[in-house]
Amino acid sequence: QVHLVESGGGLVQPGGSLRLSCAASGGILVINVMGWYRQAPGKQRELVADITGGDSISYADSVKGRFTISRDTAKNTVYLQINSLKPDDTAVYYCNADLIGDYDVTKRLELWGRGTLVTVSS
Repeated sequence: QVHLVESGGGLVQPGGSLRLSCAASGGILVINVMGWYRQAPGKQRELVADITGGDSISYADSVKGRFTISRDTAKNTVYLQINSLKPDDTAVYYCNADLIGDYDVTKRLELWGRGTLVTVSS
């Protein structure tokens, strides 16, 4: 069964940094897009950054210049380096993938991880 596992969240002070990781496993043929979303208390889930199989990258305006998304294609893993953190960055960060599993190559799948909590506070 294909699944996503996130890691790297934690408690940091304003101005600090973290590196989030998301690994996809379980029998994958093709990954079309992998990315990161976040949901802060009282707010809707929003796209933070994503990267396509063709290496096209998108960022939310609020994180441009501070966050960097990257991937290791051979490991089916995506990373999010988050720097210069602000209290408003506090949220649960979720990994998302659009992919085709090798168990049924006729179906396109969208998967979500369970999330990793980032708390930015003094």
